[in-house]
Amino acid sequence: MRIFVTGATGFIGARVVAELIEAGHQVIGLTRSDAGARSLTEAGAEVHRGTLEDPETLRAGAAGSDGVIHTAFDHDFSNFVANCDKDRRAIEALSAGLRGSDRPLVITSGTGLGDTGSGRPATEDAFNPDYPNPRKASEIAGAAALASGVNVSVMRLPQVHDPVKQGLITPLIDLAREKGVFAYVGEGSNRFPAVHVRDAARLYRLALEKQEPGARYNAVAEEGVPLRDVAEIIGRGMKLPVVSLSPEEVGAHFGWLAMFVGHDMPASGAQTQARLGWHPAGPGLIEDLAAMRYDA
Repeated sequence: MRIFVTGATGFIGARVVAELIEAGHQVIGLTRSDAGARSLTEAGAEVHRGTLEDPETLRAGAAGSDGVIHTAFDHDFSNFVANCDKDRRAIEALSAGLRGSDRPLVITSGTGLGDTGSGRPATEDAFNPDYPNPRKASEIAGAAALASGVNVSVMRLPQVHDPVKQGLITPLIDLAREKGVFAYVGEGSNRFPAVHVRDAARLYRLALEKQEPGARYNAVAEEGVPLRDVAEIIGRGMKLPVVSLSPEEVGAHFGWLAMFVGHDMPASGAQTQARLGWHPAGPGLIEDLAAMRYDA
């Protein structure tokens, strides 16, 4: 298949490109820069120039493909709400390029959207429209496209990691450098689900090949790693004290990260593993954090 990949030079997208090419697919990667174009060419992919802000380049890329994997997202969390709305518009543009066909579109969301508030791990068969994370705009856009006949499925991501990057934990590490301590809230028993980036890339490919309209997949290898465990391994690696903060101290210390650090966010990938025969094999989150170079 000829697959259009957005975010094709990013942390996850570059692994998706490599996974697709290794499986025999042809890849067209979206990039805005000369450096990105060189990277894609070296990887064996075709270059499609464009940006998330230009709906016509997205529509054209989708229209010239046999399917789309949308991994691109603007991770400037200081403008998180606006960037979630940007993702909604990008999904609408990609969908327009596929409308009238059964060609698949795999979009990206977060595992928290399957959290019903019951205290149980988030699951693939649930969608919580009242979940406070504005990333729900992506799934709402996907549902609208599905209703219009586009073959949309959703990849829900937890903390995606390797020994260099770890989702939301990466900005927590940056904050610890700034503050001189690595902090968690209360007992630090709230949990983050996680998956190694190579396992996530393989799951994107399997989801695209499955071509199941309306499917939701949780890219979860570990249902929930306690934030206290994360803090302790990073504290040792950075040689920084690890401290517990009260709920009243969270906003001042964490800034925009406050919306995430105190929440218990376990998620299950059991349905996904059964439906796609996906068996995560990569290192766990704590193992990657232990292997990380904190002086780099």
